[in-house]
Amino acid sequence: MRKVFAVVQLVVGLIAFIAAMLLVLPFIIVAFLLFPGKTGSDISFIFLRIWSTIISIFTLIFYKSYHKEKAPTGRSYVYVVNHGSYLDSIAVVLGIHQSFKPLGKVEMTKIPIFGIIYKRLVVLIDRSSHESRRKCVEDLKVELAKGMSVLIFPEGTMNKTEKPLSDFYDGAFRIAIETQTPIAPIVLLNSKELLPRTNPLAIKPGLVKVVYADVIETAGMTIDDLPQLKERAYQSMERLIMDERRYFERKASGNFC
Repeated sequence: MRKVFAVVQLVVGLIAFIAAMLLVLPFIIVAFLLFPGKTGSDISFIFLRIWSTIISIFTLIFYKSYHKEKAPTGRSYVYVVNHGSYLDSIAVVLGIHQSFKPLGKVEMTKIPIFGIIYKRLVVLIDRSSHESRRKCVEDLKVELAKGMSVLIFPEGTMNKTEKPLSDFYDGAFRIAIETQTPIAPIVLLNSKELLPRTNPLAIKPGLVKVVYADVIETAGMTIDDLPQLKERAYQSMERLIMDERRYFERKASGNFC
């Protein structure tokens, strides 16, 4: 019975994904045609949130932000977020309340219709190409100069280990230092449990938590400070993930002392 429900949940979710995509696609295209730059991205983000909300409702997987008093506002930021599930893309759209340009894989543009939206909303990278990696860094800097925030999964890909976080790449932190843009760490909790990357039939309803950590200022930092900046963000995010794990371990044991 559990597997039957999971199949139904996946099928309904896929139908909602496609239907919502067809609904918002014309608005996103028009927004970029009429309002190039940050304004177009801000308008498109509204429709992207509608799309994500529809998917959330029909999959019975919901998203809630925590420590919103730490949420960045009024400036450009480099968001760094952990990555463990296909749900993460929805989580950041619904959990972050300012528009942003994420770094995304060029392979996703090959998906019919979805690719049209995708390549307008992200900064593309082909990780197999050194030139593409170099160009995406410059493209992200351009977005920051326009007043846009950017989002990078510093682990590079989904975390397939049992560790709270995979090792971070330097890119996000190098960009933050070179542009003197603050780092905004966020952790996504429970997405991996609700939709494991390796076993879609383990999908189940539930809540994904989008938890803000303290913003890390980079003003005055030089490239020599990169290792310390990366480690500070890593520890901040790891602490939040481990606090959540310890909470559920205590809850399971009935020991809240």
